[in-house]
Formats: sequence, structure tokens, C-alpha cells
Amino acid sequence: DRLYLFEQRLREYDAGVYQATASSLPSIIARVLSFREKSSIAVPQGIAQGWMQHPATFVTDAVSYSTHALDALDGVLTGCTVAIALTGTIVLQHTQAQGPRRLTLVPDYHLCVVFAEQIVGTVPEAFERLAATGTLPTTFISGPSATADIEMTRVKGVHGPRFFDVIIVS
Repeated sequence: DRLYLFEQRLREYDAGVYQATASSLPSIIARVLSFREKSSIAVPQGIAQGWMQHPATFVTDAVSYSTHALDALDGVLTGCTVAIALTGTIVLQHTQAQGPRRLTLVPDYHLCVVFAEQIVGTVPEAFERLAATGTLPTTFISGPSATADIEMTRVKGVHGPRFFDVIIVS
């Protein structure tokens, strides 16, 4: 089952995984943001107003923010273009509900909403879905940002958010 596999892969990457239905999505977003103690959240154009019911400050013009101003925010809330079950990867493109790369790579926290119909099984299936929008800037995310130095000391948050949560909407 691709949904189960996707969730397991996300957990292997230390991502937080939550389940929602379309009707429960706003309350799940609010619960996750409260649990993470996030109060200033960037949102790209195209995020449904109904998703923003948490008492956080949702910054809708953050695309125009400087890198330093983005870094001062608690996080970002986005949708995605496609997700890959086999690799636990989420694909973002510079489009509605996802925004430009810097919006999702600078803040320390990323909450991403993935609808079940956006989840494919394999990388080739994802590329089939991306064929029509292949010229857009595209980012592949497999868990929170992490790297290791020569001594194999793992460091989180070097090339993007240190904390990554995903809400799967079925």
C-alpha cells in the first residue's frame, strides 16, 4: 500500500507524520502547530484560507521577505506537487501553495500537506506527473535537512529545515 509505505519512509527520515481528512485538515494543522509551539508561519499564495485557523500569525507576503526575515519566522506551511512512496520524497515546485525555493529552505520548520492522490509509488511515476511542469524550479525533499562531516557526525538543518512534518490527507 503506497500510503503506508510513504508514511513509513517519512518516519525513517525523522519526519513527523499526521493523518487528516479534508474536513479535519484545519484542526490538524492547528494541533500540529500548537504541539510544535509555532506562532509565525509563512504561507505561499494559493494556500486555502480555511487551512489557517490556528492562532498563529500566517504571513502571506513572506515571498518578498529577505533571507534574514524568513529565518526569523517559526516555519512555513505548504502543499506539494507530488510525493513518492518508495523513497518518502516530497516534490515542491515554484507554483501555487508551494512558493519559491527560499520560502521552504530558509525557515527552520516545514509543515507540508500531501493529499493521498498526490502520492505515487515510484520515482518514474513522479517524473510522469512532473512532465507537464518540468521547466519549473523543483525541489525534492526526503526528510529534514541533514548532513554528516568526515567523522560521521550528523548535523541537522544545514541545507533546509531541521524539522519537517507532513499531514497526509485521505
